[in-house]
Amino acid sequence: MYETDGYVIYRNVIDSDLIKEVNDHVEWLQARHPDVRPEQLGHIYLRDDPFWLRLVSDDRLLDIAEQFVGPDLALFASHYISKPPYSGQPVLWHQDAAFWPLDPMEVVTLWLAVDHSTPENGCVRVVPGSHHSGVAGMRENTSVESVLGKEIAVEVDESAAVDMVLAPGDVEVHHPNIVHGSNANTSPHRRCGLTIRYIPTSTRITDPETPYPSAFHLRGAAGVNEYQPLPRYDAARHFAFSASPEWT
Repeated sequence: MYETDGYVIYRNVIDSDLIKEVNDHVEWLQARHPDVRPEQLGHIYLRDDPFWLRLVSDDRLLDIAEQFVGPDLALFASHYISKPPYSGQPVLWHQDAAFWPLDPMEVVTLWLAVDHSTPENGCVRVVPGSHHSGVAGMRENTSVESVLGKEIAVEVDESAAVDMVLAPGDVEVHHPNIVHGSNANTSPHRRCGLTIRYIPTSTRITDPETPYPSAFHLRGAAGVNEYQPLPRYDAARHFAFSASPEWT
């Protein structure tokens, strides 16, 4: 399905106890950064956050990523997109590959559902098979407040889109070239998900900032990039979590 459609869903990947900690982590981040919209809790906050690293390095997630990009794994980026009830912003149609400083564009996205994700609260929508058509340009769109502020510069056949209906702990995997987006959340229910972008360590991060803020070596050979050091847990500064003793 991934080869033909550009996406696949794995159910019940992460257990409810860890998802509870993820929920608490999102609330902790929002309290720590009250001026940041909850859709924008991105990778710049990652490098000094042991729980975030514990989560993205979970073997259950790495085992999925390894199926798509091989055994030598690094984190390129990760981002909570938490759409609050009634006011959660849309993500306009786009392709991830249009944004990322990667050479070659060998990367896979795992989208971990923190909440139930439904059409009513703005779930991810993908256009199956659109990853076969190459990467289109992007254009600014200021007519609507959105997470990216941009959209793909071609018309999208929305009638072909498929809703990614997920339960907490489910993981949706998609190709960097697939056309996808999500609607605004006008429902009374939050819609939070964590995007995790894994690369094979043979893919070079070409951004001039080295090491990239969210570049972490996670499994196998280190490859071609420089990486951030793993953060060590400090109870005075960091989110408290059950596995924190392993990160001191």
